[in-house]
Amino acid sequence: MQGKPVSKISMFWSLTKPAQSGLLLATGLAGYLSVYSATSDALLIFQLALSLFLSIAGSTILNMWWDRDIDSKMGRTQKRATSQGWVSQKEVLFVGALTSVVGVGWALAINGLYGMVVFAGWFFDVVVYSMWLKRRTCWSIVWGGISGAMPILAGRALALQSIDWIGVALAFGILLWIPTHTLTFSMKFQKDYADAGVPTFPSAYGLATTRLVIAVSSTLAAAAMIVSAVGLGMGWGFLLLLGALSIRLFMLAVGMIFKPAEQVNLGLFKYASMYMLASMILFVLAVRL
Repeated sequence: MQGKPVSKISMFWSLTKPAQSGLLLATGLAGYLSVYSATSDALLIFQLALSLFLSIAGSTILNMWWDRDIDSKMGRTQKRATSQGWVSQKEVLFVGALTSVVGVGWALAINGLYGMVVFAGWFFDVVVYSMWLKRRTCWSIVWGGISGAMPILAGRALALQSIDWIGVALAFGILLWIPTHTLTFSMKFQKDYADAGVPTFPSAYGLATTRLVIAVSSTLAAAAMIVSAVGLGMGWGFLLLLGALSIRLFMLAVGMIFKPAEQVNLGLFKYASMYMLASMILFVLAVRL
């Protein structure tokens, strides 16, 4: 078959959505390193990174297994290994389940609280979001957002051995950031989702309302990040950088309302990921330097 990956390893690697999983992993590491008293033990950080990545990757592979029927109907997902039949359903289920068990089990072995938060992220993503709500309501993104917020909460909980308000605020910021990422995506691929019968905000409430939700969500996400930064005692230099990044996010989100265009939508989609990664780097540097 033309375009087929060269090995099963590369096929399954693509099913983990490396860029997305990598970004979530970055938030988990940032959550851990945002604690002043967090140990710099390389072995513990390595275990955190690998257990968290395996948990995220496992949930993503299982989502691919569950959504294989609708993925084959959408243009942007028809080339996935699951849609093309390059890997069998049993293989995908086995690898996804095994990766999930190893990742979550390892997290629980490292620390009970950390493992419980990691498991909560896995459960909300696979069971609540994908299996239960994704095909039923466009509001499923809220529960998917909760899943995406768990890595940073887990990382900080591991460092503190408890959950504090700053960890909750950081998680809340990511929860509110996720609609900026996902709703711009659903606007771009409205037809794909309609072909697969997956409800989205644009199909349920229209483009104007979706743009308004993105603007409000982006503003609140930026506010949550700034509140978290102040709570951490971030220095003025880093705080000003975070503020500048947040203002840019706000301007792009509001720009969608007054100047709706595909280019603006794509620009916000790309910047949202850059904003989150840059914010995580600032949180780490502010504490570690």
